[in-house]
Amino acid sequence: MNLKNHSSYIYLHGFASSPDSLKAKYFRDRFASLEIDLKTPDLNQNDFSGLTLTRQLQQIETEFLPTPNSISSQSADKKQLGGVTIIGSSFGGLTAAWLAQRQLSVKQIVLLAPAFQFISHWLPLLGQQQLEKWQSEKYLPVYHYGEQRYLPLNYQFLADMAQYPEQKLIRSVPTLILHGQHDTIIPIQASRDFAANRPWVQLIELEDDHSLGNVLAEMWEATQKFCQFKN
Repeated sequence: MNLKNHSSYIYLHGFASSPDSLKAKYFRDRFASLEIDLKTPDLNQNDFSGLTLTRQLQQIETEFLPTPNSISSQSADKKQLGGVTIIGSSFGGLTAAWLAQRQLSVKQIVLLAPAFQFISHWLPLLGQQQLEKWQSEKYLPVYHYGEQRYLPLNYQFLADMAQYPEQKLIRSVPTLILHGQHDTIIPIQASRDFAANRPWVQLIELEDDHSLGNVLAEMWEATQKFCQFKN
């Protein structure tokens, strides 16, 4: 079976990032070298302030993934011949994990420093005073790396996360995690914990921080092997 003709590939950028990030452009170029179209949607939707995990999930499901109600079981089976591969970076990785849980058309995922335990790592960095201010004023200034400026983020972002406990990520979808050992944003222990009781998860630890900018070639090599691409 020719994977290029029967599969689709999506890259989800990270929190406060964009489809023009270093990793997104690198993977898009690598896929292009294999004559494979890698979709790189903009998860900001020109409204970073209204960002939530729910909105990201709905965006990808609406734009790229078939729903059981809209396709017959026969056509769903045909879709499964290729299926969807999602590569997700940081918060995009967390999004990819939830899409794999919710959508049978997702056949495998590659997670780059996925934002598991995101809230428990992020809130202590904010501090209690800033958290209370965010809750009372409804908006928190967040530095957006894609826009290179501070943008307000609605408190609904935090409230929405309560709907997504990671212990519910139990669908056995082949999963490759690439995580830097020196990550101070999402410590690698979060990925170790996730992989520990999920035998379908392969974790590769890399010599880098959260950006993973120094190990792009290593990540591509691992991704090629995982996806069984042939040059």
